Amino acid sequence: MKSFWQQYKSSMLLLAGLIFGGIVGVVFGEKATVLQPFGDVFLNIMFVMLVPLVFFSISSAIANMNGMKRLGKIMLSTLLVFFSTALVASIVGYIGISVFNPVKGIDVESVKALMGAPGDAEKITIGERIVNMFTVSDFHLLLSKSSMLPLIVFSILFGTATSMAGKQGEAVVTFLNSANSVMMKMVQLIMYYAPIGLGCYFASVIGTLGAKIIGGYARSFVLYLVIAVLYYIVFFTLYAFIAGGKAGVKIYWKNIATPSITAIATCSSAACIPVNLEYSKKMGVTPDIAETVIPLGANTHKDGSVIGGVLKIAFLYGIFGKEMTSPSAMLTIILGAFLVGAVMGSIPGGGMIAEMLIVNLFGFPLEAVPVIVIISTIIDVPATLLNSSGNNVSAMLVTRIVEGKNWLKDYLKANPV
Repeated sequence: MKSFWQQYKSSMLLLAGLIFGGIVGVVFGEKATVLQPFGDVFLNIMFVMLVPLVFFSISSAIANMNGMKRLGKIMLSTLLVFFSTALVASIVGYIGISVFNPVKGIDVESVKALMGAPGDAEKITIGERIVNMFTVSDFHLLLSKSSMLPLIVFSILFGTATSMAGKQGEAVVTFLNSANSVMMKMVQLIMYYAPIGLGCYFASVIGTLGAKIIGGYARSFVLYLVIAVLYYIVFFTLYAFIAGGKAGVKIYWKNIATPSITAIATCSSAACIPVNLEYSKKMGVTPDIAETVIPLGANTHKDGSVIGGVLKIAFLYGIFGKEMTSPSAMLTIILGAFLVGAVMGSIPGGGMIAEMLIVNLFGFPLEAVPVIVIISTIIDVPATLLNSSGNNVSAMLVTRIVEGKNWLKDYLKANPV
């Protein structure tokens, strides 16, 4: 019993804090927002850690690689896994909206009145969006959580240059390794406050959004929740099996509780990076792969957002009377959701841009933007669960490709359970 408690103590404490916070949010409603500062303290600490954590984890992992051939294999494998799972997610989402109509019972006019008219979209060319996606104009702009993808690009380049420097870069490699170890220790210290911080934050979220969820959008929320649970249980299990067989399934589900609870409570893939890094390594993922896939996945791997994209597109299709079952409509919705979730998710501020893209891509009026913005709000919790927790099983898949079919056997021999 003692060993069980030691194994699952952090997960159980996080879950207890989450449940208690949810109860407080339901009972006290918007009054529960008085607890939000305690949750914001935890999130702020996690966000402050993101820049140094991402930089040191990625750059140290790449700097320690034996050659550029391995780095190239990791990056190509990562892209293959990310795009493959995103495509599967879009197909699963389409099947869900085909079986269960998300529009029936929705009071669209009241939702429009609640959201108000959409603001003017910032005029920016496709070329400028691509530039802003991967780069910033000055070094200090990298030191912000809103520039995570440019920071990742910089970290990859810095780690690559350090590795290429050979003996002259050994001192930098030592520094990066030491700094990365210190950052991971900081994560452990901060997690002691996690049950309190996350419980307070979740109480505030439930207290604020409860009425909206119970309102006219309940049907869409329930549909998304069913799809999310199905994808979380069935497809993550399938991915874990593909990665490591029965042992892969076992080690994945043994270690996924804490990352999943953190994702549910924070609604932020970025805030989950430290926890995902720690637990993906416990799943047998090699440090260099974990420290490449997890930070990159937090910005670009968004299966939950892809499924949400399907729901939002189908929602507007139903409102404006467009047919969704023809082969051409099916292909358009699947590919459109794939683009919105898998590609636009990597752009800073990509949430609103994604809504604008849906409206423009499918020819809906501009007033439709707030209608799908509120969908994004109410599905945020399960979407973040899929976005964030999916990075762990993706890291396992990448390890399977890079290390070969015996990767998990080798890990379990060196680290017997």
